[in-house]
Amino acid sequence: MNNILVIDDDERLLSLIVEILQKNGFVAKGVTTANVARTALHDEHFDVIIVDWMMPNESGIDFIRTLRKSDSPYKTIPAIMLTALDDIDHKLQGFENGYDDYVTKPFEERELIARINAITRRTSPRKVAKFLKFGNCEFDVVHKELKLNGQFVNLSTTDLGLLSALAQRPNEPFSRIELAKKLSFQVSERTIDVQITRLRKKIGDNPKNPAIIKTIRYIGYTLCCTVIENEHIAS
Repeated sequence: MNNILVIDDDERLLSLIVEILQKNGFVAKGVTTANVARTALHDEHFDVIIVDWMMPNESGIDFIRTLRKSDSPYKTIPAIMLTALDDIDHKLQGFENGYDDYVTKPFEERELIARINAITRRTSPRKVAKFLKFGNCEFDVVHKELKLNGQFVNLSTTDLGLLSALAQRPNEPFSRIELAKKLSFQVSERTIDVQITRLRKKIGDNPKNPAIIKTIRYIGYTLCCTVIENEHIAS
């Protein structure tokens, strides 16, 4: 059972988030300041941190920045930023300072839970794929080579980067934000949607009714495939 630390100076919203998390099977602790959050981190283990951006004295972005310092014992805990600041510049600033995902206010309960589940899945020990099959394609993850009906397919750098990113966690969802971060900080979420459509065409997927790269509501996309060879690693 995952333990989640929620930091927000709005006590009403803080109580609501904690209630939502507990209702969905998580253990949750709510605090109103960064200083109290540090005490909580010292006292118990947390699997995910949810932090509001705009807080008095120390903002959420400053708090996460301190957690990501090389000597911090909490530097690997995944963090979700919760904020009404939804423009691309603020998202990029957050990524550059160490948060892992982004939920904008107002938010839907299902979206918040879906993003938490996605983060906890990708930080758990997992199988690393070496060779994948999907549709009429075979993808060599190690050598980054794609074959469609036995013939090599020439992919653009962006296509290959996107496919390689999805192949890191086959059959598991990636958010648009995460995919954009893996490709480039200059790639927007809207660009990801366009690029996914192009990639679907190149791998023989149906852009209107995809069976290979599926859209996951509230999250983003997943590569549905068969893993031919893999090895187990720690997260």
